[in-house]
Amino acid sequence: MILKNFALIPLLLASAVPAVAQAEPVLLISIDGLRPGDVMEAEKRGLSIPNLRRFLTQGAHASGVTGVLPTLTYPSHTTLMTGVAPATHGIVANNSFDPMGINQGGWYWYAQDVKVPTLWQAASKAGLTTGNIHWPVSVAAKELNWNLPQIWRTGHADDAKLLDALATPGLKGELETAVGQSYAMGIDESLTGDQNRGRFAAALIAKHKPEFLTVYLTALDHEQHGVGPDTPQAKAVLEKIDAIVGDLIAAEQKAHPDAVIAVASDHGFEATHTGVNLFRPFIDAGLITLDRDGKVASWQAMPWISGGSAAIMLARPDDAVLTARVRTLLDTLAANPANGIDRVADRAEVARLGGNPQPSFTINLKPGFVTDIFRGASAPVVAPTPVKGMHGYFPGPANLQSTLLLMGKGVAKGKDLGRVDMRAIAPTLAKVMGAQLPDAQAKAIDLE
Repeated sequence: MILKNFALIPLLLASAVPAVAQAEPVLLISIDGLRPGDVMEAEKRGLSIPNLRRFLTQGAHASGVTGVLPTLTYPSHTTLMTGVAPATHGIVANNSFDPMGINQGGWYWYAQDVKVPTLWQAASKAGLTTGNIHWPVSVAAKELNWNLPQIWRTGHADDAKLLDALATPGLKGELETAVGQSYAMGIDESLTGDQNRGRFAAALIAKHKPEFLTVYLTALDHEQHGVGPDTPQAKAVLEKIDAIVGDLIAAEQKAHPDAVIAVASDHGFEATHTGVNLFRPFIDAGLITLDRDGKVASWQAMPWISGGSAAIMLARPDDAVLTARVRTLLDTLAANPANGIDRVADRAEVARLGGNPQPSFTINLKPGFVTDIFRGASAPVVAPTPVKGMHGYFPGPANLQSTLLLMGKGVAKGKDLGRVDMRAIAPTLAKVMGAQLPDAQAKAIDLE
């Protein structure tokens, strides 16, 4: 009897030890501006995208992903990498606020601006090798073993030298030799640029087999801005991107047969027709003063535009008189339906939505309207816009929903995940990799 009890001890101890977390390699592909309906209703929309459609039967998919405020590329991609809202991770727009134009249109390119741990850091801490091709906010991400970050300045040939200086030493040249062509310039958002980066990503997979790799494709977003969503041109670009995805899936499965492959997007798209020049009313009200060359000489309040929305920054946010003056101006603009303003949110409302905590007010435009770039004191407040598609609005509406597709080991086949919070994607991928992302603001999705 005593011998039998001792024999049971190893079994009892084994049952008390927690199971080792699943740890599979992950390939994360972002297709900027991909709407879930383009995949789920591909035949109805006249799209031939067999590689993306595979995920519907061979993996799991979200019916839609509710994004962050604003529904812009850089804040959204950082949420995809951190599991937290922009107010927490710190990438609150594409461009930094630069009222005097000192930064010459600079973007939030640098990973050091992210205030919380990223998936790259979590994967590296879990012992996985990491790589990146063109993902936003990736310059100087120290935990990346192989990094070709997204950055550009002017489109001049010196941009290639800048990338040489910022990429993992020797990586760009090594992959250029393997691929047989130069790497695409950072400012290049064309289909040709995506095809180039797809080849470089496949070469990186073949040569180094990173266990967590991020790849960012831009051409669909670029085309939808130029000609609009649901156009023949945008559909043709998506079909070509589908072929890139197919090549990346094949390369990843060859390198890591047990990998989980995820395709995500950052936002959807609204068709647009009217540009709203928010700078003009602030100039007319004396809140922005221009010099004789038409450049900003001084400012008390200024829009920080984000496509479908705009943060309103005050030089003295604690000045009650200035705040009331700006609020009156905004309410007057919103009262005129021609200006296309959906609502004026105060700081408290934006905080509840996890948006930029810096502005005193944030304007959301109605579908069809887009914030215009600075056009000077004589430009009208509203005018037809050459931009035919936009995002950057407050999250929620169906057209702004983004995409999530997953396939691979441990992912149920044919599973509809329903509506997903964008903040849940990063902890889900961390769990797949056996990594930890404790700062995430949403729970991991059940993929089994």
